[in-house]
Formats: sequence, C-alpha cells, structure tokens
Amino acid sequence: MQDILEELKKYLGWLPDLGIKHVILSKKMEEKLKHIKETELQRIKDELGECHRCPLCENRHHIVFGEGPADACLVIVGEAPGEEEDLQGKPFVGAAGELLTKMLKAIELSREDVYITNIVKCRPPKNRNPHPKEIEKCKPFLLKQLRIIHPKVICTLGSIATQTLLNTKTSISLLRGKIHFWKNIKLIPTFHPAYLLRNPRQKKLVWEDLKLLKGIIEGKV
Repeated sequence: MQDILEELKKYLGWLPDLGIKHVILSKKMEEKLKHIKETELQRIKDELGECHRCPLCENRHHIVFGEGPADACLVIVGEAPGEEEDLQGKPFVGAAGELLTKMLKAIELSREDVYITNIVKCRPPKNRNPHPKEIEKCKPFLLKQLRIIHPKVICTLGSIATQTLLNTKTSISLLRGKIHFWKNIKLIPTFHPAYLLRNPRQKKLVWEDLKLLKGIIEGKV
C-alpha cells in the first residue's frame, strides 16, 4: 500500500508541469485512498508497538500516537504529550488542548477536521523538553505519519516541533509569520498553546499565523 501511495504522489507531482492545477477524484476513489491511508497509519502504529526505544517509556502511562482523519488537509505537530495526554492516550486534551480547540474554531475548523500528533509519543518526566536522542528515536514515526497523510499544510506548535521538522536552531520568534516547506508541503510555525497560556499577549501574533494558515487551506495563499 505504501508503494501505491508513493506512485500516486509521483504522478500527481507531474501534473502542475502539464498545466493541471486541480484533480477531482470521484467519491469512491476518495474513500479508497482514505482507507489506504488509514491502513498505513495503523501499520505504523503497530510498528511502534509498546515502544521501548528510549527512556521515556519508563514512566509513561500511554503512548500518544496521534488522532484525526487520515486524509486531513491540516496536520498539527506539537512537542510532546503532557500529563492529561499521557493519562488519556490522546493529544492535546489538557488546558493547552482547550486553547488549541479555540484556535481552530477561530479559523472555522474543528478537531475532527485535522490530524494532531507530537514530535515524541511519550510524556517526558515533569513535562521537560524532550532530549535530542529521544527525538531521534521517535522522529521516524512522525515522518512516516506525515508522508502518508500528505496534508495540504502542516502547523508546528512551538520551538521544538518547528526546529525538528525544519532542521534548524532558529528561534520560533523568527520562524513564525512566514511560510516554510517540509518535503514540498507548506509549513506554518506558531507559538505553542501552553506558551500562550503563560503569555496571553502573544495571541495577537498567533492570530496572524492562523489567518495565514486559513488562507493556505482555502487556496488563497
């Protein structure tokens, strides 16, 4: 199935060179493609298994793989699960998650419209930043998720998510507000909701990022 997806991506990648900007799939084809993606995501989840690839496994309650539609046009990538996420096994369900839901609602999206995941799948002790070696072990699974979903746009929340996908050490303050690219997919960095809870004045900047994100989803940017 992964081979089918890769061949389809290669085919679609040639279409702009032929002057074809939009491809309309039949409802049946859309459902079939979504089923293939769902199957591939489950395969990656099974491959991750009860992961013991890094020390984060020692104190976790649940692996937080990610959730959302396999054909989502937007993938949101955070840093790592927090306490509530670790207990429930779902991404962004704590106070930061509530704010994220409001951020999505502001651009007329719901959590059910987007796929949400993190750089690492297990909670770091006391919510510390994940260490480079922990990111290194978990990153391949995230990259596989992104390649399979192949969204229209990726939104990274916070420095670690942004720096990891863009392979840079530049601060989030300098990266946000602009369109970047990951594997030819547009990427919009913004501040993490947890940071906004501590620094509510920065919400004005995030609103600018959200408007940019909305413009990309609607095909206006």
